[in-house]
Amino acid sequence: QVQLVESGGGLVQPGGSLRLACAASGSIFSINAMGWYRQAPGKERELVAFISSGGRIMYADSVKGRSTISRDNAKNTVYLEMNSLKPEDTAVYYCNVQGVVAAGGRYFGVWGQGTLVTVSS
Repeated sequence: QVQLVESGGGLVQPGGSLRLACAASGSIFSINAMGWYRQAPGKERELVAFISSGGRIMYADSVKGRSTISRDNAKNTVYLEMNSLKPEDTAVYYCNVQGVVAAGGRYFGVWGQGTLVTVSS
């Protein structure tokens, strides 16, 4: 089994910054893609940022230029730094990790529990 633990959400003023972290643990052989998604009230979950095992990165247009996704492979952790936060960034942020389990070699894809980010004055 693979588990994800997210951290770093909270209340941030408009224009502020935050850093989210998501650590994967368990029976992991390798991790391929790591990403951050968010879901605002009344809206569907959307991709925020994605980073592959080879370092390919993509961002949603809405956060491009003010967000940075990175990963620490030694710690099986993915980070999302966001600057110049806006009220419309308010959402529950979820990480998603895909890889291969250590036993059996099957692929896995798991979601974090979500961390709430509220941008408000």
